[in-house]
Amino acid sequence: MQENYLPNRREQFLWWLSTAESVLLKDAVVDRNRHSIIGMLVLGTWSFATLAWTYFFSTVIDHWGIACLLGIFMGGIILFIDRALIKGINHSGKQGWKPLIFRMFLAYTIGLFMAQPALLFLFEKEILVQTSLDNETRKKNKYVELEKLYAPQKKQLLDEKKQLNTNLSLRYQEMIQTSNQFIKETDGTGGSKKIGLKAIALAKKAAADKAAADYYETAKLITPSIKTIDHNIQLIDQTITKEQIAFNQLLNNGFITRIEALDHLVEQSNAVKFRYYLLIVLLMLIELMPVLAKYLLPSGTYALNAKLTEENEMEELKKINRNEPIDSF
Repeated sequence: MQENYLPNRREQFLWWLSTAESVLLKDAVVDRNRHSIIGMLVLGTWSFATLAWTYFFSTVIDHWGIACLLGIFMGGIILFIDRALIKGINHSGKQGWKPLIFRMFLAYTIGLFMAQPALLFLFEKEILVQTSLDNETRKKNKYVELEKLYAPQKKQLLDEKKQLNTNLSLRYQEMIQTSNQFIKETDGTGGSKKIGLKAIALAKKAAADKAAADYYETAKLITPSIKTIDHNIQLIDQTITKEQIAFNQLLNNGFITRIEALDHLVEQSNAVKFRYYLLIVLLMLIELMPVLAKYLLPSGTYALNAKLTEENEMEELKKINRNEPIDSF
């Protein structure tokens, strides 16, 4: 043992990341390297988490500086969680396997979420294309929904317009029919077959004049109503257009939109699906490796020394509580 060993700043930083006590570790020759390895894994996870969160915030915030600050903040939270997970692993096995399963599940959850921004970055070009297609589909669906929403109002107006036009058309046909009968009566091609304005012709002329008067009177009454209906239909169409434009402006390339586009890519392509799940596994391992390394690497003299030191401290504390003299070393 090298009791006078002085670690450099890099080693002290890596040991801090691995949650090791530098005072105890500097005398554990073999464990120095083990905890340096764990510290480097934690550093890698910390860096990856910071980058992943920074990219995540860049998809919802336009200002890159704020996105970077938030990414650093969330990366620090992941670092503290990892250090807590590593510190809580007990090689003695007294705690059983259940706490370890919980820690593995927590690390898996964190890794799975952090994998999403990384996947969005790796498939960015393909996702942007799919996002554009998805947004076009959303526009069409929105238009169909708006048409369906305003369909009863439009149908009622169109039915009223159709009824008015039918009534006006009947008046027009009646006017044309009586006018033709009068003409045929006067030229001898129909009716009594006598040319000239006789009694029958005069009666048919009176009927034609009355039909014309009725038509123009009906047109005078109906035309404003038809114009009003057309105006109301136009207002409904304008409302649909405004709501459609407002909806189109809400469409974006945000985080959730890109996640949905990524899911659609996975559903549509087996090649993307295979690489998607492979990348998820690899990226989750980045988060799991510090915990796995702490669990898999054998415990050495540092663990034993830490245990004995803790037991001595607890014994001294008990003596203080019992007002017994403390052993001096």
